[in-house]
Amino acid sequence: MKKVFLCFFFGLALLMGCQNNETTKLQDGDIIFHTSTSSQSKAIQTATHSKYSHMGIIYHKDNEIYVFEAVQPVKLTPLQDWIKRGKGQHYIVKRLKNSDKTLTPAIIQKMKEEGYKYLGKSYDLYFEWSDERIYCSELVWKIYKNVLNIELGKLQQIKDFDLSHPEVKAKMKERYGDNIPFEELVISPDQIFKSNLLKTVVKK
Repeated sequence: MKKVFLCFFFGLALLMGCQNNETTKLQDGDIIFHTSTSSQSKAIQTATHSKYSHMGIIYHKDNEIYVFEAVQPVKLTPLQDWIKRGKGQHYIVKRLKNSDKTLTPAIIQKMKEEGYKYLGKSYDLYFEWSDERIYCSELVWKIYKNVLNIELGKLQQIKDFDLSHPEVKAKMKERYGDNIPFEELVISPDQIFKSNLLKTVVKK
């Protein structure tokens, strides 16, 4: 019995150690992606042809790691809580390729100040290109654009997405009725994920 307990204990310690090794690699300004389990996630994945439907920015605060994200409302979420919300607890973290030169402590502070303007704001269910409400990829894109003048991914219009699937059509009907704003500017998680300015640093 003692041997079984010891094997379990050391196995658990090893697993936790592996997880800690992954999270110690994370730096302020890193961008984390996962597949959301929200009701709109499948429609987003289908319309953008992407596995990932939600994202946020990594920040350290009081010796803890948080994800700054646009949900309801915009907030800082402890990393482990954020990971648990994703499908299968799978996530990928990407980083600006020249982050060692670009993401200085002063710039990170400016990014936080820029992002915190949105703290407490409502999630934008209609994906409008305004600052009144905001969605996840819009939050990340605007922080990088406004602070560093870096565009992570190409802005698109709603009409550029694959709107043909019944699930996507149903979600669009639910949100917009018969007045779909096809010309509205949008940045998708997929566009940021595929940006050639980023490199993958953690895949879990």
